[in-house]
Amino acid sequence: MGKGFRWVSLALSLALVWTVTACGGSTPEGDSAGDNKEVEIFSWWTGAGEEAGLKALIKLFAKENPEIKVKNAAVAGGAGTNAKAALATRMQGNDPPDTFQVHGGSELNDSWVAAGKMEPLNGLYEEQGWKNKFPSELIDLVSKDGKIYSVPVNIHRGNVLWYNKKIFEENGVEPPKTFDDFFQAADQLKKKGIIPLALGDKELWTATHLLETVLLGKLGPENYNQLWTGELALDDPKVKDAVKTFKKMLTYTNKDHAARNWQDAAQMVAKGDAAMNVMGDWAKGYFTTDLKLKPNKDFGWVPTPETEGSFMVITDTFGLPKGAKNPEATKEFLKVLGSVEGQDTFNPLKGSIPARVDANPDKYDEYGKETIEAFKHSKLTPSLAHGSAAPEGFVTGTNQAVNSFVTQGNIDAFVKTLKQHFKQAKK
Repeated sequence: MGKGFRWVSLALSLALVWTVTACGGSTPEGDSAGDNKEVEIFSWWTGAGEEAGLKALIKLFAKENPEIKVKNAAVAGGAGTNAKAALATRMQGNDPPDTFQVHGGSELNDSWVAAGKMEPLNGLYEEQGWKNKFPSELIDLVSKDGKIYSVPVNIHRGNVLWYNKKIFEENGVEPPKTFDDFFQAADQLKKKGIIPLALGDKELWTATHLLETVLLGKLGPENYNQLWTGELALDDPKVKDAVKTFKKMLTYTNKDHAARNWQDAAQMVAKGDAAMNVMGDWAKGYFTTDLKLKPNKDFGWVPTPETEGSFMVITDTFGLPKGAKNPEATKEFLKVLGSVEGQDTFNPLKGSIPARVDANPDKYDEYGKETIEAFKHSKLTPSLAHGSAAPEGFVTGTNQAVNSFVTQGNIDAFVKTLKQHFKQAKK
């Protein structure tokens, strides 16, 4: 990832342009789908609030485009582990879906765009008037060499600590703001036989997700961002100190973490089987949409330790692959995806906030409203675990290295491996 992400500038621009007024819900009219009567939508949204959000989006699209059939080609697997492998096979075989889910940033630009696999969407942005509806820096995140390649549907926050309010209240525990707070609370809960931190790393990315929040907390947003530009070495003493903290946090997790996925870990908190869980705010969608829990009543949230004022950004986007069978039908879907009504239909169920600056905040619950405000004023950072910070090869290598570290705990060997993977990925 280069400095072009300009995360802090994005926060400042949003503070100026995000409005709090509701906008009309109709999708702008565009060219008809012509002979294209089907659109295949490829994603990994198969569980929790994400599936509900996708189905609601498809329902809206079908209502506005009844002549176009939708093929939901979702592939199960958190963070897209399985979907990305299936997508790579299809793309390499010149059999692309009509559109596919991809994280903005390195995952889009350093892979599919760099490989010449995507069609530019500048004309669609001009036609729909999107240039001033998405923050310019967010558009930069889905652009390369002046060409725009995908449409952001949402923004997730990665650095969130969820907690069971009943457990905290009954045990006199305050939501941790610092790592010292966390360890003090964890010790207090552990003495009472309560699992302090739920983890489900059956899918390797979840442990990496926890690690990146620790790196952000210990390093601060500026040094964290410098990791991915190469300005701060991955074996720097500050990084080793963060990994040491990560190692200590792992001692407070459930013993069966390797047999659980992220939903299982979140459910432990929901049921009162564990006190805390670190996960992106798709967990909020799972809590409210699937488990029917009430924000700030059944569960609470705070930024992960020492990340107050920072916002780890994950944005899901969709574009138009070269060779797509139904390009005009795909553009109709992208129009709905990028519309106010599309974003306000999808995001409240998914747990995310809208990418558009003119979406209606009244459509969002207490968590959503709070996060919309936090996004305006926070220092923004990219997610490693979710493909925005660094090339896919480095993310894969990191996931494997983290998995080994979780069982072996050798800090020096771990950071050395990370540095080697990063050097190789940058070649």
